[in-house]
Amino acid sequence: MSVFIVGAARTPFGRSELSGREHGVRAARAALADAGIPWSRVGAAFGGSDAAGNADTLVTDLGLTGVPFVNVRNGCATGGSALISAVNAIRGGMADVVLAVGFDKHPRGAFDPRPEDWGLDDAYGREGLMVTTQFFGMKIQRYAHDHGITPRTLALVAEKAYRNGARTPEAWRRKEITADEILGSGLVNDPLTRFMFCSPGEGAAALVLCSGDAAKGRDAVELRAAVVRTRPPGSFEVFSPRLDAGTPTSVTTAAASAAFETAGIGPEDVEVCQLQDTESGAEVMHLAECGFCAHGEQEKLIPAGTTEIGGTLPVNTDGGCIANGEPIGASGLRQVYEVVTQLRGRAGDRQVPGDPRIGFTHVYGAPGVSACTVLAR
Repeated sequence: MSVFIVGAARTPFGRSELSGREHGVRAARAALADAGIPWSRVGAAFGGSDAAGNADTLVTDLGLTGVPFVNVRNGCATGGSALISAVNAIRGGMADVVLAVGFDKHPRGAFDPRPEDWGLDDAYGREGLMVTTQFFGMKIQRYAHDHGITPRTLALVAEKAYRNGARTPEAWRRKEITADEILGSGLVNDPLTRFMFCSPGEGAAALVLCSGDAAKGRDAVELRAAVVRTRPPGSFEVFSPRLDAGTPTSVTTAAASAAFETAGIGPEDVEVCQLQDTESGAEVMHLAECGFCAHGEQEKLIPAGTTEIGGTLPVNTDGGCIANGEPIGASGLRQVYEVVTQLRGRAGDRQVPGDPRIGFTHVYGAPGVSACTVLAR
C-alpha cells in the first residue's frame, strides 16, 4: 500500500521559554493545518521525546478524541521510529490518517548518559567512552587514517552547515562561519574542533501521513520506503564496546541498503538528502556508508562542492544537526520535513534547483540504530 506525507511542520530549534510539550503541540497543529486535516480526523498517532515527557500527553491540548497514541523512545532514531510506526499503522489498516511527532528540550551542556542504562559496566564510563564527543573523535580519526580524510574537509562540512543554516529561518545557528574559523575554534577530541559539533537543544517536528485514497487532492509526497535497523556483528557504534577483527560493518549501510531496495531505486537516483551530522565526521562517513560515494572519495567530492545546495548531491540543505542542534526526539522528523519541503519546492533561499523529485533521509544514534527513508514527488 502506498503511503503519502500530506502535512509537515517544525518549530524553531535552539533555546526558548517553551516546554518540550509546547513545541510538540505547535508542530502537530501546524502539520495538521498544512495538510488541511482536523485533529478529529486522525486515526492514530505515534511520537516521542528523550527528555521532555510522553508524547501521548499532547492530547490534552490537541483534543480528547480517544485516538490511540503510542509513545516511542529509540534514542536519536526516535523520530524515524515514530514515522515507521505511522507507516505500518496505515499499511496494516489501523487508520488512513496518522500523525508522527517528535519533540525534545535538553538542558545546556553535553549529554550525560549512564553506562548501566546501556548494558555497560562502570569501567566503560571511567575510560571516558560515555562522552560521545570522544567516541565520534575516535571513529573519524580511524576513518580518516584509513581513507585519507583531512581536517580541512571536516571543516568544509561544518562551513556548509552554517551557510545553509543561515538560509533556514528555523535553524539555531544562523551565522556563517568559515573553514579557517572552524579549524581554529579549539580542539575537542582530535581531529574534531568545537564548531564541528552539533549541540543538544530543543524543538519539534511533525508529519501527517495518509493512505492513497485519503491523500487525493492534497500536496502529497510519497514515502517510498521507511526502515530502521540495529547494529550487526562487527560494527563500531556509540556505546558498543567491542570491535571485531576484519572489515567493520555498519548499521547505516544496512538501513540505507534496505531503504533503497524497498523503494526500487539506488543512491544514484537521489537528488537531495539529509545525513546524520552529529559532527562533521559523521556526514563524511555516512556519505559512503549510505552508498553515495566510495570510501575516501569524500576528500574530492566535498571540496568540489558536490554536496552544496547547487551541487549534484545536496546534503543537509537546512544546515543539518550542526546548524539546527539536536533535540533527539525531533531530529529524524526534522530531516523528513526538510526533504518534503524541498520536493514541494517550498524551501525559499535554500531551494535545490532543478525541481528535485527523489529525496533520502538518514538518522543514526546510540547504541547503533539507524533509520532511513526514501521520498518521491
